[in-house]
This record gives sequence, structure tokens and C-alpha cells, in this order.
Amino acid sequence: MTRLSAYQRVVRQYADIADSLLVYIEEAHPSDGWVSSDAPYQIPRHRCLEDRLRAARLLDVQGTAVAVDTMDNSSNSAYGAYFERLYILKEQRVVYQGGRGPEGYRLSELRDWLERYRSDAEGSKAVVLHV
Repeated sequence: MTRLSAYQRVVRQYADIADSLLVYIEEAHPSDGWVSSDAPYQIPRHRCLEDRLRAARLLDVQGTAVAVDTMDNSSNSAYGAYFERLYILKEQRVVYQGGRGPEGYRLSELRDWLERYRSDAEGSKAVVLHV
């Protein structure tokens, strides 16, 4: 949840140049599977879409749009999230792909990319990014 709070700060900081969307995928540490001792919630493995939606509602994501992956995990598979990953899309193309989480999840890289983009876009017609 600490990472989520840090992500939300980045979202707010760059809201003038980037829209954001958080996609909730399959639970990395379900309470009936590979349990994490520091998990703030006990969420069992999702057995249906309603389970996944219920779990996503636990996230406090004020100001951030949230979507949930399908039960066949199509977004997770397509983007190789397993279990956290950052992307930036510009004009429907991936222009930044962060490393796989948890080790490769680096908000500092995302922030650096957005800062460079902001600097380059100043004075020119900006394009909306999707983070």
C-alpha cells in the first residue's frame, strides 16, 4: 500500500500532462495461497469477476481511475505485469515500460520520464499521456 500512495502522489504531480489508470490484476498474495505476512488485507484468490471487483474496492485510490482485469487475466498477460508494472502510452503506443515488480517497479524512473516529457512539451502542443 506504500507504493500505491507513492504512485498516487506521482499521478497528482503530473495530472496536467498525463491521465492515469490503475488496472487491478490477480492477487499476488491471496490469503488462501502464497500469503504475505505484511499484507494490509486478507484477500482470497479471485474465483469470479465480482471477487476481483470487491478486492479492487479496498484500494484507496482517490483521483485515480481503477479498472480490473478479466478473469482470464488478459491485461496481466498482455503487459507482463506479474504483479506490478508501470507503463506510459502515447497515441496508443507504449513509450515507457518499467521493470516487473516488485524488484523492477521504480516510480523514480516513471517520474524522470514524465519530467523529461514535461520539459520537452513546454511551449509546444502537448499530447495527453496515459500512465
